[in-house]
Amino acid sequence: MAETETLQRERESISELGREMLDQGLTTGTGGNISASDADGNMAISPTGMSYRKISPEDVPVLDENNDVIEGDREPSSENRMHRMLHHRADVGGVVHTHSPYASAFASAAEPIPPSHYLIAYIGKEVPVAGYATYGTEELGELAAETIGDSYNACLLQNHGVIAVGADPDAAFEVALMVEYCARNHFITAHVGEPQLIPDDELEHLFDRFEHYGQNR
Repeated sequence: MAETETLQRERESISELGREMLDQGLTTGTGGNISASDADGNMAISPTGMSYRKISPEDVPVLDENNDVIEGDREPSSENRMHRMLHHRADVGGVVHTHSPYASAFASAAEPIPPSHYLIAYIGKEVPVAGYATYGTEELGELAAETIGDSYNACLLQNHGVIAVGADPDAAFEVALMVEYCARNHFITAHVGEPQLIPDDELEHLFDRFEHYGQNR
């Protein structure tokens, strides 16, 4: 079936990005998760509690719109409900959750990442913070979805980490990288001097520039 072929490509991408997430320092151990969805409401998501180095495409379970496993033998990530809620946004086809160190520090302080670097425009006018809820719960998914809304491509999860969205897993992964870069840059800048924040009108200009940047045009 065509949908299975599509999800197979997504499962391959998820297995590759899991290793990249470790290589880029966006998580440690088995922390974090990655998902992708199709037009029929099916969602592929990384398996729970499994080393990213060992995950093959066949290890990535596929869930139907009711979050029942329809492909694969592995248990899905415990954060599947949060991922599902974020996939409800029409332009979201990929979701990446990380525990990247600098961004997670901002999350533990419940401090948004302000616009001190122009790459914040990948996310929005800042990286906002969703309130705390226990991991794997529906409440955490609701908080994340409400905080991201239609205005942001990522948010911090208080005392937890980062959740990022994109048109596909690769795009969401790029957003997660930008969140960590902006967090690290702001932390270092604040120890060098006073961070100079980018004004709203310039951020609006950057959104337009990014929309037409590179292959997006």
